[in-house]
Amino acid sequence: MLGITLQQRRVYREIKEEGREVEARSLILRLLTRRVGELPPEVQSLVEALSLEQLENLGEALLDFTSTTDLDAWLARAIDRQ
Repeated sequence: MLGITLQQRRVYREIKEEGREVEARSLILRLLTRRVGELPPEVQSLVEALSLEQLENLGEALLDFTSTTDLDAWLARAIDRQ
C-alpha cells in the first residue's frame, strides 16, 4: 500500500509515540512549574524519567498539589511502585 512496508509503519508509529511522550513531558513540567514554582534539577530529572503512563497520572494528580511537598510525595510513591 503506497510502497510503505510493515517495518516502516512500525517505525512511524514509534516516532509518533516518542513525540507524544516528549510533548506530555514538556507540558507536565510547565504545569508543575506553574503550580508549585521552579523545580529543583533533581526533581525535574525524576519527572523526565517517568513513563508516559506515569506522566499522565501525574498530570491528573498535580491539580491537587499545593506545594513541592505534594509533588515529592507523589514522586516517592511512583518510584516505589517501579
